[in-house]
Amino acid sequence: MTVTLADVAARARVSPATVSRVLNGNYPVAASTRERVLRAVDDLDYVLNGPASSLAAATSDLVGILVNDIADPFFGIMAGAAQTQIGGPGDGSGRAGGEKLAVICNTGGSPERELTYLTLLQRQRAAAVVLTGGAVENPAHQAAMSAKLTKLADAGTRIVFCGRPPLPEGDALVAALTFDNRGGGRRLAEHLVSLGHRRIGYVAGPPERTTTRHRLEGHREALSAAGLAAAPGGADGGLGSDDQELLTVHGPYDRRSGYEATLELLRRAPDVTAIVAANDTVALGACAAVRDQGMRIPQDISVAGFDDLPFSVDAVPALTTVRLPLFEAGARAGRLAMGKEGPPPGGIATIAAELMIRGSTAAPRG
Repeated sequence: MTVTLADVAARARVSPATVSRVLNGNYPVAASTRERVLRAVDDLDYVLNGPASSLAAATSDLVGILVNDIADPFFGIMAGAAQTQIGGPGDGSGRAGGEKLAVICNTGGSPERELTYLTLLQRQRAAAVVLTGGAVENPAHQAAMSAKLTKLADAGTRIVFCGRPPLPEGDALVAALTFDNRGGGRRLAEHLVSLGHRRIGYVAGPPERTTTRHRLEGHREALSAAGLAAAPGGADGGLGSDDQELLTVHGPYDRRSGYEATLELLRRAPDVTAIVAANDTVALGACAAVRDQGMRIPQDISVAGFDDLPFSVDAVPALTTVRLPLFEAGARAGRLAMGKEGPPPGGIATIAAELMIRGSTAAPRG
């Protein structure tokens, strides 16, 4: 049953005119009244009617792109690439044609902000929504996301995941473009093992993120295959699970976290000969921490990253990393959001990760 403005007014115990004033922001309303109205809007999941042009069609000319941090090149590259496809033909004529208005929604990694932005995009009858990066593995949040995305899709909004696995429950997606984070993590660890490293530290991302789990699983699969770590499920052989945790430190995906986590890792296990970082930004912090401890890269300790962000090749020494085709994935997500490209078979496409071997990794001394 469609929720009306009158329903919201009744729930908030105000007149329909007051609800309209709060939602349109064109008339002063007492703060307590405004809060009561907005709470009723959220409780009833009321969708504000857009302008007349939006009412005539199922959706507006708005496309939302959700990112964790637009200042992070990982998200900035994908969002920028998606926008090149959302903005239309770009013929320089200045005339409005098939293009849409792309709006970047910076969640700061907050699950609550993610849901809030989806609600706002729902109210604006967004033509499409592109969600980038790893998802939070929390059952309550996943259920809320699935419900919200289903409502968006039912209203005609195209839903595209970019660098993000589909939700466990059936959500109404046009497509999910997922990165092979597990395979990339495995190949990076195999490279270090092939050089002779046996004590490999891991500076991981936040434990609740899918990206973190998949990259760490690939890393540990490679160690297990080489007899250097306990197999999944607690099988005997190699390092025990306690030692695996000793060699793993979790933190945010930023440089400061890489620096502090590496210092902690070196304190816990001073015999490590290589450090794998959650991403290239974290790896820069790891490199700084290693140097501040008086060690050289890679002569004393190897360091590797993930993503192959633009600065990776300019690091000194250049950073061994795993390349993800961020621009290509973002552009494809934009085409899918605009209906310029058909979805992959089954709606899911796994994008390969490529190992980029550079100067920051070498055989351990001795």
